[in-house]
Amino acid sequence: MEGFCLETASAEYRRRREDLRRAEIALKDQCETVAALRRGLPADTPVPQDYVFAEAGAGGVREVRLSELFAPAGGRLVVYHYMWAPDDREPCPMCTMWTDGYNAVAPHVARTAPFVLVTKQDAAAARAFADRRGWTGLRMLSSGGTSFNADFGMETPDGRQLPGVSVFSKDGDGALRHFYTASAMMGDGHARGLDLLSPVWNLLDLLPEGRGDFMPRLVYE
Repeated sequence: MEGFCLETASAEYRRRREDLRRAEIALKDQCETVAALRRGLPADTPVPQDYVFAEAGAGGVREVRLSELFAPAGGRLVVYHYMWAPDDREPCPMCTMWTDGYNAVAPHVARTAPFVLVTKQDAAAARAFADRRGWTGLRMLSSGGTSFNADFGMETPDGRQLPGVSVFSKDGDGALRHFYTASAMMGDGHARGLDLLSPVWNLLDLLPEGRGDFMPRLVYE
């Protein structure tokens, strides 16, 4: 089914679809090259401290250390840096759109590594929002009062929060190490660094007009 063309497709469509197929294969190969480069990063960067987060639940708010977020038998952890500063009335709509999807896939990811959200917002406010959103499969932690976000480049000097993802590891002796952090802002004028982490963009990019000027909202009318 090379090209996946219908019998009724024009010769021009078939030619362009074949060009696209070859480009899609090249993109797939490039993605695999990038993934191999990522896997090749040395996991030897010590984490500055065993950060203490706040987590709200049925029993109130409790402290949780970074080292306690790892699975008992696993040495990996994925953290999503969720944009919601303490002074913000509402969280980032785009982070929220992405997290709607993460809520569904987190149980699958957790078979290999726990996946948690970290926000600078108050723990109780964050949990209340997560409950209203129906995020039952995710842990949402507050990094308020810590340098966690800033230490990993997800907070500007004036306190503005940035979206990103970080991966940590824990050695057999309990030592915490930083493996990888990526932001939507890639530097050198490039953004969209987290596009691969959201199926919404990938699905919209399949349309004839692409994603256009679509921007997510917390609520659609």
